[in-house]
Amino acid sequence: MRVAEDISGERIANIAAGDEGEPIVIDARDPPGATDDMRGIALAAGAYVFWGVVPVYWRWLSNVAPFEITVHRVLWCALFVIGVTVARGRTTALLAMFRQPKLIATLAMTSVLISANWLLYIYCVASHQLVEASLGYYIVPLLSIALGVFLLGEKMSRLRLLAVALAGVAVIVKTVEVGRAPWIALVLALSFGFYGFFRKRAPVEATDGLTIETLLLFPFTLALVLYWTITGTGSFTLNHPLTDGLLMFGGPLTAVPLAMFAAGARRIRLTTLGFLQYLSPSITLSVAVFGFGEAFTRSDAITFGCVWAALILVAVEGQITRARTRTPPAPAR
Repeated sequence: MRVAEDISGERIANIAAGDEGEPIVIDARDPPGATDDMRGIALAAGAYVFWGVVPVYWRWLSNVAPFEITVHRVLWCALFVIGVTVARGRTTALLAMFRQPKLIATLAMTSVLISANWLLYIYCVASHQLVEASLGYYIVPLLSIALGVFLLGEKMSRLRLLAVALAGVAVIVKTVEVGRAPWIALVLALSFGFYGFFRKRAPVEATDGLTIETLLLFPFTLALVLYWTITGTGSFTLNHPLTDGLLMFGGPLTAVPLAMFAAGARRIRLTTLGFLQYLSPSITLSVAVFGFGEAFTRSDAITFGCVWAALILVAVEGQITRARTRTPPAPAR
């Protein structure tokens, strides 16, 4: 679901796709006269729609613990992307990356962050808390703005300051109404926001980055799956072909929409991508309320209203900024 992106295009943008994707570093400024390729829109929108409805897939594995699902997801994703790496002829380049300690340290950190994010998201599906999960991914772009200010020294306009303040109000409203902080939304936003922040600083393209991240965790996930299988304590027992197949397909399920997104992002403008990003949490929210029957309370309406208003402010400011940069200066008199 979700995008840590600077809609105004003032800096390098982290384009991330909901819980399933990862940031792809793209030049933030569109070239003059840039237009959208319809194939690009279809690919990017398809990836966001896919990420929006993917909770339905995880619901089919409701008989498997979220932690075990996440372990299998990392394991089979690693095997799948290794095959893709070989097919793309990227093996030599990938091995060279393992000789860069700083890069590997960064990707080790991001692998833990994204795995934790996946685990919590799948837990939300299992525990019927997708409404709060979608709130977390709506907050991600606003959190990215705050990270840019506090960690990168970026300047914050008044509109963006108001947007971040509205996000704070949303959290406070939710906390007062339910008597606790919306920890799921906050942890999802923080884990994905910091994931995007650190991946932005790693000079590696999306598929290579995902390959290294999953490979770093591969020995641990393989050991766990083998242990569960040998002791008969896991769900991957070869006695339930449907469950086994669903667990194994979690690998391609993670990598394929990311490839679709990467291909689409290169063909369309960042402003277009910035608006498409909200397809994913919006669809997930609809699936949660109308598909899974989760409650959407008065406090949810106020909370989401504050966050949506904040995102509109950021989008409007981005459009104003882009219009100013594209307007030629008046001739000197």
